[in-house]
Amino acid sequence: QVQLVDSGGGLVQAGGSLRLSCAASGFTFTSYTMGWFRQAPGKEREFVAAISSSGGTTRYADSVKGRFTISRDNAENTVYLQMNSLEPEDTAVYYCAAKLRGRDDYNYWGQGTQVTVSS
Repeated sequence: QVQLVDSGGGLVQAGGSLRLSCAASGFTFTSYTMGWFRQAPGKEREFVAAISSSGGTTRYADSVKGRFTISRDNAENTVYLQMNSLEPEDTAVYYCAAKLRGRDDYNYWGQGTQVTVSS
């Protein structure tokens, strides 16, 4: 059974940091690109960051470049999102997702973890 379990969200003041984790199981983790997405109230879900199956390539939304870092531990089947210099605009539910290497669509999704940044 495929599972992506997101954790690490919480309430933080502007300028603070959080580290999100996503534990994966039920599929061959090393064959999948992993991504983080977020959805703020009243807004559509948006891409945040992605990391290739080997971890050698990363990609970020312009809004988080220089502040967020995506990483993965293939031995632990876990992907992380280190978020620094958080801003109130980063408030959202964050979801990790997985897509098979070479495919366009993410087909596995976590349940989401709430991040709230106070001003």
